[in-house]
Amino acid sequence: MANKLFIMLQNTSPSNPHALGAPFFQAAAAATMDYEVEVVLTADAGLLMKKGVAENLRVKEGSPKSVYDFIKDAYEAGVIFKVCTPALELNNFNKEDLIEECSGVVGGAYVVEMVMDDNVKTLSY
Repeated sequence: MANKLFIMLQNTSPSNPHALGAPFFQAAAAATMDYEVEVVLTADAGLLMKKGVAENLRVKEGSPKSVYDFIKDAYEAGVIFKVCTPALELNNFNKEDLIEECSGVVGGAYVVEMVMDDNVKTLSY
């Protein structure tokens, strides 16, 4: 049985905030179930790792909880966040612009390695 959950965010983005609650909530839930959880964000989803972006988004209009609050909850539960290099290049920001919850930058080969690992289950949003 796999002991790691790999979540890839590539089709969700700040332009579609109502779709952002589920991946972060499920990541936090899996971490509290003692699974190792890693979330990698690429393309426009990578913008969520940029300071000032997720703080201004709400999954539901009028909610006091921001998307950044969901990210922080998952991080506090033990989820590891990384951003893909193309997201930085595509959206013109760099490592210094990343939120503190983001632990690093990875490339496409890293993503393929995670998806192909038999000890890892993958969810993609």
